[in-house]
Amino acid sequence: MAISEGDRLPEASFTEMGADGPGAVSLADKLKGRKVVLFAVPGAFTPTCHSAHMPSFIKAKDKLAAKGVDEIMCVAVNDPFVMKAWGEATGAHAAGITMLADADASFTKAIGMDFDASPVGLISRSKRYAMLVEDGVVKKLNVEASPGECSISAGETLLEQI
Repeated sequence: MAISEGDRLPEASFTEMGADGPGAVSLADKLKGRKVVLFAVPGAFTPTCHSAHMPSFIKAKDKLAAKGVDEIMCVAVNDPFVMKAWGEATGAHAAGITMLADADASFTKAIGMDFDASPVGLISRSKRYAMLVEDGVVKKLNVEASPGECSISAGETLLEQI
């Protein structure tokens, strides 16, 4: 069953590339007592993710911070090396967006946001969504109907809703 507004996010562990290599990141630690934007993409470097979704959050970052958002995190079912390279290529790292790898899709599956598009090589990927989370509880959730769309999950849309 898919996560909904009002639900508490489950505990999860992601991998993030740090100065000393890949390291574990506890979602509970990231969320405790904080207002966080968490958005997910079907895949790093894929067309809509690269040209629309990530840029929308880079553009909205300062205005989201002005509305009390402590951190913006991007999740993808990719490995941490790909997430690091994509963060550098898009300017996400420079903008301060946290790039989290859900390499085995365990978080994505736990919140019911997984899909499979084997014909185009996207196996066990995340639906495109954006959510506002306060102290671990989903306050706003915007899920795209199709992985190639980026309107309701865009940074600007979430900004207008806060």
